[in-house]
Formats: sequence, C-alpha cells, structure tokens
Amino acid sequence: MPVIKVRENEPFDVALRRFKRSCEKAGVLAEVRRREFYEKTRLPNVSALKLLQ
Repeated sequence: MPVIKVRENEPFDVALRRFKRSCEKAGVLAEVRRREFYEKTRLPNVSALKLLQ
C-alpha cells in the first residue's frame, strides 16, 4: 500500500492527487479489479493461453 507524507501547508487535494498517482504506479487498483471475483485454479492458465494466441 503506497504511503505519502503530507507536506507542511500542502492542500488536501494536492496530497490526495499524489496518493492516487502513487497507487496507480504501484498497480493497486489493477490488482483490486483482478481479485474482485474468485477464479478457479484452472482459469488463469486458460486466460494466459488466450493472451498468447
């Protein structure tokens, strides 16, 4: 989980924007979307094969 330190006299919206950017770089939202629904053990392998074709 990305962490930012709010600088002195920094507006909230600027700190929030920096936090969102760091989350995007870390891939947090993509990971949440990937784990949103349960996938059976076999399905990730099938989806990987589809990507290769």
